[in-house]
Amino acid sequence: MSDALVEVQQVKKYFNVGRNDSLKAVDNISFFIKKGETFGLVGESGSGKSTLGRTIVGLHQATDGRIVYNGNDTSLVKGKDARDLNRTMQMIFQDPEASLNPRMRVMDIIAEGIDAHGLLKGKKRKERVFQLLEKVGLSAEHAKRYPHEFSGGQRQRIGIARALAVEPDFIVADEPISALDVSIQAQIVNLMEDLKEEEGLTYLFIAHDLGMVKHISDRIGVMYLGNLMELADSDSLFDEPLHPYTQALLSAIPVPNPKEASERERIMLEGDLPSPISPPSGCRFRTRCPHAMDVCSEVVPEWREAKENHWVACHLYTNEGGETNEGGETNEKVDL
Repeated sequence: MSDALVEVQQVKKYFNVGRNDSLKAVDNISFFIKKGETFGLVGESGSGKSTLGRTIVGLHQATDGRIVYNGNDTSLVKGKDARDLNRTMQMIFQDPEASLNPRMRVMDIIAEGIDAHGLLKGKKRKERVFQLLEKVGLSAEHAKRYPHEFSGGQRQRIGIARALAVEPDFIVADEPISALDVSIQAQIVNLMEDLKEEEGLTYLFIAHDLGMVKHISDRIGVMYLGNLMELADSDSLFDEPLHPYTQALLSAIPVPNPKEASERERIMLEGDLPSPISPPSGCRFRTRCPHAMDVCSEVVPEWREAKENHWVACHLYTNEGGETNEGGETNEKVDL
């Protein structure tokens, strides 16, 4: 993709959890993120979203596959080029309290990246920190304080300022609003949208709040147990979700209109998320899927473009628009 800033190519991330066991946090995922877009990544806790985000920015090393950033395989970049690459990819963490050093003043927290890359010193360093504080809705006087003196929303603004300090092109926002009060969440999302326009940023926005993801994202990927289940433009995914897992997630979004809420069918998934150490055979979702067939336990569903720019991994869909049974015959597509 000529307009892709980030390409994730068949990436796997396994963690050793015993002598012979591996936790398959991310298992063979591929997608791309265009320059200037916000790509949303959603799924239940334990689906591998955060691990994937950390792998993309280099906090985890991929077990297999490639991360291509601006045309360069990140695993092959070394020395000064690697430092420059790290500067262009930053991360906003989920818990603003845990991600800020409690023993450092805000001035030094925000300037960590500036110091690490040797960008500014003295008066210019201080001025840059003041500028960043104002950009995220705080003031210069806050630079002298410690993280515990701020509210959760203010701490997240400090985390955003720290990410912006080295002038990145790409930011992974790992559930940046989930630890905040509902009244503050919209403020942080609006701030991120404003900064995207002002700074020309590209986002990977990781969250489990589908309503907020729809608001901020251009395209959305849905993860389940280390696999990508569905990927489409935001409007297409919400208007016509294809995968049963996506449909279940969307049915759980609260509706403010009581009449509409009472008429809408809630899809309840049975059972818990299986262990990523020993995931189900075939389709990972089959143990909880209301439409599971025999083929689902035996064959991993192909990642296919079911509609234009709408991708899904599900045996209910084939290129011919049908469902494939165990014998390989194509039947009429199930109406979901």
